[in-house]
Amino acid sequence: MTETSASAQAPGSQAAKPRKAHVKSEHFNPEDYRMTFGEHLEELRWRLILALLGFALALVLCLVFGDRTLAAFCKPYIDVMYKRNLNPQMFISTVSDGFMVFIEISVISAVAISAPWIVYQLWQFVAAGLYPHERKYVTRYVPLSITLLIAGMVFVYWLVLPWTIMFFIDFSNNIPLPMPGSRNPPVQLPPGMTLPTVPILQGDPSTARSGEMWFNSQESRLKMYVSDKDIRVIPFGPSNLLSPHITLPDYIDLVVGMLLTFGLSFQLPLVVLALARIGILPVETLKSWRKYVYFSMSIIAAAITPGDVITATIALMVPLCLLYELGILLAQVSIRRAAREDAAS
Repeated sequence: MTETSASAQAPGSQAAKPRKAHVKSEHFNPEDYRMTFGEHLEELRWRLILALLGFALALVLCLVFGDRTLAAFCKPYIDVMYKRNLNPQMFISTVSDGFMVFIEISVISAVAISAPWIVYQLWQFVAAGLYPHERKYVTRYVPLSITLLIAGMVFVYWLVLPWTIMFFIDFSNNIPLPMPGSRNPPVQLPPGMTLPTVPILQGDPSTARSGEMWFNSQESRLKMYVSDKDIRVIPFGPSNLLSPHITLPDYIDLVVGMLLTFGLSFQLPLVVLALARIGILPVETLKSWRKYVYFSMSIIAAAITPGDVITATIALMVPLCLLYELGILLAQVSIRRAAREDAAS
């Protein structure tokens, strides 16, 4: 995008030509579509308005279905708790935590949904000011960047996050409760004495009386019927030293942080491609540095991911190594393609 020259701004000069959003001709020249500074601001203003309208519509949609979105964020944790027969509920430490997390998740989801529309509006503003070869690089690699971002988030949601949660829960459950002195042997019940039992059901009973209790095996929750179908959940945990008491804000921060970490880390092939394509690092150098890069990736993965080296660290390090190799491959293909285009021209 270029500003109008002094001769074009002078009184009586020819008016600036309006910018066209799409010009597919290979002979397109941005100099033929100059705009004044005010026209640039007007164009930018309308693009921002359209982008904000798209975000507002997505936000309304996310607020309407915010409870389902929040449940989707919590699903990896709930699934792990079900597998370990623990209470899957989460907790809040302040009155406003539930509402604030609901708004946070709705805004994040709205940004993710409206991101393609927002990027499209920004591209419409920028594209007409670029030469064909400049537009070619953007249109060629932006879809790949978006694909890698989504792949990183899907990878962490379906694999890394459950592994990380399971590691922390299992580690906590394996710490025994210290007892003063020696542990007493099991006590024999007196003859005729029985212990109270709680029925284990595959769901909630259709009818119950006040004070009755049961264990819902599908939800792994101990429940008690109070009155007027008012069912209370009784928290319980393992018999070891530590019992999970996960708060909703802390868990959501963990999920969002891991999604962003893996999503951005999966952009590594494009970084490698850019370094080789610009000429900062030749492909041969990138290949010779493999062992140093892999060692650095292991350190970075251990620093930016939670968990132990068996779960999140390796789960991030291995894809990073593969993505590094993908970046080298893309760089080789891009350089060969550029050489063929230069030879043809």
